Amino acid sequence: MLDIKLIKEAPEKVIEGLAKKGKDAEKDIYRVIELDAQRRDLIAKSESMKAEQNKASKLVPQYKKEGKDVQALFAEMKELSAKVKEYEEELGKVEAEYTSIMLTFPNLPDPDLVGGGKENNQPLYYVGEHRKFDFEPKNHVDLCTNLGMIDYKRGVKLSGNGFWIYKGMGARLEWALLNYFIETHIKNGFELVLVPHMLGYECGLTAGQFPKFKDEVYWLQTAEDERERFMLPTAETALVSLHRDEILKESELPKKYISYTPCFRREAGSYRADERGMVRGHQFNKVEMVQYTTPEGSDAAFEELVGEAELLVKGLGLHFRTVKLAAGDCSASMARTYDIEINIPSMDGYKEVSSVSNARDYQARRGQIRFKREDGRIEYCHTLNGSGLATSRILPAIVEQNQNADGSVNVPDVLVKYVGTNIIK
Repeated sequence: MLDIKLIKEAPEKVIEGLAKKGKDAEKDIYRVIELDAQRRDLIAKSESMKAEQNKASKLVPQYKKEGKDVQALFAEMKELSAKVKEYEEELGKVEAEYTSIMLTFPNLPDPDLVGGGKENNQPLYYVGEHRKFDFEPKNHVDLCTNLGMIDYKRGVKLSGNGFWIYKGMGARLEWALLNYFIETHIKNGFELVLVPHMLGYECGLTAGQFPKFKDEVYWLQTAEDERERFMLPTAETALVSLHRDEILKESELPKKYISYTPCFRREAGSYRADERGMVRGHQFNKVEMVQYTTPEGSDAAFEELVGEAELLVKGLGLHFRTVKLAAGDCSASMARTYDIEINIPSMDGYKEVSSVSNARDYQARRGQIRFKREDGRIEYCHTLNGSGLATSRILPAIVEQNQNADGSVNVPDVLVKYVGTNIIK
């Protein structure tokens, strides 16, 4: 959520920033400023009436003791009570509209981001070399099928399009990747947390995914007296709510978490002809990184997360690039994002395997996540997240970049101890 103080002090700056993300917010910005003024006025009036009520109430025993008529006081208190009720009803309507509009605003992009969408994304650097083949290379679907690593047909039989089954060496390679990711993160100071896969609405609201993207997750059918729950689309949605409605100590920051979960995405209508196999699906595995920091520690934490994600891909020996996203391609909650994209040869391009993002204080305001300074001041935390990593595109890149002429696949050195072999054939 945006800072109302910033909106009131620099509305044109906010409007300009949101325009970079493709949102025409001028009308809503000035409406929010108007509603905030109304809200403050109604609160002041209500509090004033309540003070008058208390004053009159304290006079009742005094009047009775002095033998004075208290009926006039009761009449005054009744009138004040009606006024308070009137103000609070009006306040409820104003606050409902105010909150509704505030929740529609995406985060402001950092000043150095250019406007526009994917067309303005900027590759920052490339790591490694394109694999050059002296034979006709196969795509990952054929490789995984021929090697008995993935069963696509039975995945569809069980759950429909967008699902697959890992089997044999495919299952071992998938599990090896997850172990490699987790082991590396723990070594680098992250705490492993295993979170529920079913979450309450407040988690999506804090993360900034709700209410706008409420229909893009899988909701569970529950009894009327049960809490409404959805299947998490990413562990970030859970991790950024760990300290919701809490005040942390400055000395506790930064907090660095990782979590392994399957991720569940509707992604209706988003499949393309070139995104076969496991490149895009309704369920995939991912290790997610999240940090809570002070505002001044935010930029360093971002660079750390980018470096952590890159370290994993470098360790696998894969060719990749790091891309700075334009404002319009960053998600609604994020002020800046770098994508780590790997090369999948059969697709003649790059696919994102990690998005590292800084939400600044946007998520913390939505979730009331704060910390207390040593001098007693209370401020909002900054939250950051990054995939570390998603496996459903890493595995295709491994089998395609590491394939041999006989159809076998070399296992990256860092995974051999988990898989138990250096070649899959």
